[in-house]
Amino acid sequence: MAVSGDPKLKIVKGEAGYVLEDVPHLADYLSDLPTYPNPLQTNPAYSVVKQYFVNQDDTVAQKIVVHKDSPRGTHLRRAGPRQKVYFEADEVHACIVTCGGLCPGLNTVIREIVCGLYHMYGVNKVLGIDGGYSGFYSRNTVDLTPRVVNDIHKRGGTILGTSRGGHDTSKIVDSIHDRGINQVYIIGGDGTQRGASVIFESLLIVQEVRRRGLKVAVVGVPKTIDNDIPVIDRSFGFDTAVEEAQRAINAAHVEAESIENGIGVVKLMGRYSGFIAMYATLASRDVDCCLIPESPFFLEGRGGLFEFIEKRLKENGHMVIVIAEGAGQDLLEESLQSMNQQDASGNKLLKDVGLWISQRIKDHFAHQHKLSVNLKYIDPTYMIRAIPSNAADNVYCTLLAQSAVHGAMAGFTGFVVGPVNGRHSYIPFNVDNGPSSTFDIQHITERQNKVVITDRMWARLLSSTNQPSFLNPKDVDEVLKEEEPVTQLLEGDNCKDSKY
Repeated sequence: MAVSGDPKLKIVKGEAGYVLEDVPHLADYLSDLPTYPNPLQTNPAYSVVKQYFVNQDDTVAQKIVVHKDSPRGTHLRRAGPRQKVYFEADEVHACIVTCGGLCPGLNTVIREIVCGLYHMYGVNKVLGIDGGYSGFYSRNTVDLTPRVVNDIHKRGGTILGTSRGGHDTSKIVDSIHDRGINQVYIIGGDGTQRGASVIFESLLIVQEVRRRGLKVAVVGVPKTIDNDIPVIDRSFGFDTAVEEAQRAINAAHVEAESIENGIGVVKLMGRYSGFIAMYATLASRDVDCCLIPESPFFLEGRGGLFEFIEKRLKENGHMVIVIAEGAGQDLLEESLQSMNQQDASGNKLLKDVGLWISQRIKDHFAHQHKLSVNLKYIDPTYMIRAIPSNAADNVYCTLLAQSAVHGAMAGFTGFVVGPVNGRHSYIPFNVDNGPSSTFDIQHITERQNKVVITDRMWARLLSSTNQPSFLNPKDVDEVLKEEEPVTQLLEGDNCKDSKY
């Protein structure tokens, strides 16, 4: 196998088109690091496991749908415990920080990192950084032990607090050095993965740590409730969000069907990606129309939303509409002439499309004098963000946290952990292999995973709701140009939807 000459890239090429985008390791820039036997060898919990350690050659394929003559393609380092570790339990001084918006499962990830370090590796020095990145240099910390975090998974939010916005990398690294911290676990990502995302910020820390020659493992656990992170199969908190959204949709349906010409409008999260709205709609089966950012729509005229609402009310006497927060922003900006403002994380500030579309629907039917509608609007956004994670997400958060701990103890650094095609993997976030590199850090942070409206999953939704696509022929042509046909799946950046 051929290895890239630049140690930062860690590109390993093999036969039949095999490419491994490997993870940086402490040994890449610190020489003569000692290794130690993994304490899991004597851990009673692992005594019944046939093979506790991941083979050093195990990798995970990024694409699993292939043709018979296809190259083997890009692979990632498989997550899990290694036979040798680069930290002794007594020398580990770990810290955990949470950044960005709230999401179900944050406390579970915190709990399982603490418990994983303690119970699997005997580590008992773990600090919680209070209030996001600013907590590093305002010296706000919390000592975390298994007893302290025992019940936190039953609560929503994060016990460490969070914040948005910029930071001073030099001050953070000074704090890491002064405190003697050698493992940094960063849980965050603002959902859009643009601007000052946590993964990008942790890359800057890794670069400065490398320059100073510090033995520090930096690990990212990606968080976005919108499920819009590329590469990984799904993000934690998403299942909980879809499940909790059912309560709002059910309430809207009860309100709508209980009165003549009732309309229930539910706004769900999804700034640039409509996954929550799409999956919640498919799970509910009570939704008549789902509007997402990826699928343009129009209100008036033949084939527009108003015409469909009138038709559905005449057929059923009631209707439920689910709309993602980022849907219809172009129409809303034309109407309100809004300015392009951003929040502290660099996200575009969106107008409340739910209130706006509810008012437009009421105004339209009031002026038409054809139907008298009764509309109820429900926005459960902050209720969903603040709840504890459900059972599925709790299990998933446990796997993420333990994979992160195994990677740090094995000496890997500068990586994000997440499932790729069902296998937990270590995804490097400092790879810069040109514009075609799947895991270039800017490639991760400057785009989102989006619903593919020419894919079967969106077709299943249209079939479930019996709504029109609202696309005119020009829109269809533009979408087909942007999205790749099924026959080119192997070369596409995003194939998540196509596996269903």
